[in-house]
Amino acid sequence: MPTPEHEINSIEKLLSSNQYLPDHNISLTVFLALKLQKPILVEGPPGTGKTELSKAVSRALDRDFFRIQCYEGITFEQIVGEWNYQKQLLYLEMSRLQELDEDVFQNQFFIKRPLLSAFINKKPSVLLIDEIDKADEEVESFLLQALGEKQITVNDLGTFELENDLIVFLTSNSQRNLLEETKDRCLYLYIDYPSLEREIEIVTALLPEAPSNLVEGVVQMIQKIRNLTLIKKPSIRATVDWVKTILALGYSQLDEETFQDTVGVALKNQDDKEKVKNQFFNSK
Repeated sequence: MPTPEHEINSIEKLLSSNQYLPDHNISLTVFLALKLQKPILVEGPPGTGKTELSKAVSRALDRDFFRIQCYEGITFEQIVGEWNYQKQLLYLEMSRLQELDEDVFQNQFFIKRPLLSAFINKKPSVLLIDEIDKADEEVESFLLQALGEKQITVNDLGTFELENDLIVFLTSNSQRNLLEETKDRCLYLYIDYPSLEREIEIVTALLPEAPSNLVEGVVQMIQKIRNLTLIKKPSIRATVDWVKTILALGYSQLDEETFQDTVGVALKNQDDKEKVKNQFFNSK
């Protein structure tokens, strides 16, 4: 029988083989979520791989993937589903012409959204509730209740039970404080920007064809840039894209000329670009 440590190591290897290099804390938290059947609340700065973790788990464990992208004003209908009123009206009109009395509050008239689809899916699944801090507390409370009770009730349609082994990820950028009940019911994982050594390892794994001196040079610059006060700090994906761009242009190292030509790939704001250029090259 595999030991917990062996299973944690297996999760780490599976994630790594699916282009996500986890540290021990990430692998441990995923292991506990599977064993304890608890959601994972993932917090950290934008661009540190919070969303990508859930996708990688889906790929690694061969599970179907469902995503709720939260935003201000998101409603129950956009999370669970809604009636197809046009189809209902058309069906009622056809029934009237044929002098039939048909019920239009059936499954065929209901458009299922991600939460309900994830619940009734027959295959083990992953559900990502992305940026839950953008939704209001009422929506957060509803999601918490549905996940806790493992069922969803839809007016005029009935109650749907959870039909698969569902692992749930909730991500937050801390735009507002989440409910204490949410924190209590979830395992907590904080993903920060990686260390220099770890980011080099990540980029090297994703771009094995890139020269080591180029990867190290770009990552070192990215790490310095993140220490500045910027509107938007570069993500790990931005680091990878910067190396890709330099390779595509035929450069082999990050010197001042290369920097001037390509830094826009990593920085998505003009004020940030000017600040970085002035900081490192005194260039206007």
